[in-house]
Amino acid sequence: MAVAFSAEERARIRDELLATGEKLFATQGLKKTSLDELVAPSGIAKGSFYAFFESKEALYAEVMVARAPMLGARLTAALDRPPGVDALVGIMRGMVELLGTDPFYRRLMERPDELEAVTRRVGPEEIARVTPHLVTPLTDYLAAGQRAGVFTADVPPQTLIGVLRTAGLLVLNRDRYGDDYEQVVDTTITALAKGLLA
Repeated sequence: MAVAFSAEERARIRDELLATGEKLFATQGLKKTSLDELVAPSGIAKGSFYAFFESKEALYAEVMVARAPMLGARLTAALDRPPGVDALVGIMRGMVELLGTDPFYRRLMERPDELEAVTRRVGPEEIARVTPHLVTPLTDYLAAGQRAGVFTADVPPQTLIGVLRTAGLLVLNRDRYGDDYEQVVDTTITALAKGLLA
């Protein structure tokens, strides 16, 4: 028999599941995180999990949606600058700092298979709920810079975002650069930013 939760209990349990999911998905990943581990801090039975989320993947997607505004604010702070090298450097610096300090986002970059598994289970439309916070502002900014003749118009804005994301690959391969890491990051980011100018 299903347990009836009050509105207050539902809100508390849902928040607890989100917090626990965020922590466990960042440290262990989707596959290695069990339902037992997810429900333990909230004090509910494993079967009661499904009164809140359809699956672990649905919880993962909801964690992504909940984190999107914070991530978007960190990544797009540079978008207040006029289009140019400084703005592009700021965007890539934000990505590098985010990957260096945020274990959840870093794991998404390191393990794209997890995001693919979530997308297959919950559907691309659920994942698209993150887009307004992360992708849309950056795409709009780059497109405006292209229209103004500042950024190269040879490729679509989505391709420019892909180029900007390559700065994150340096973080994921930090151990390969040794003591030169910071200089490699600075030089790469500056070179990429200058290379994207019209």
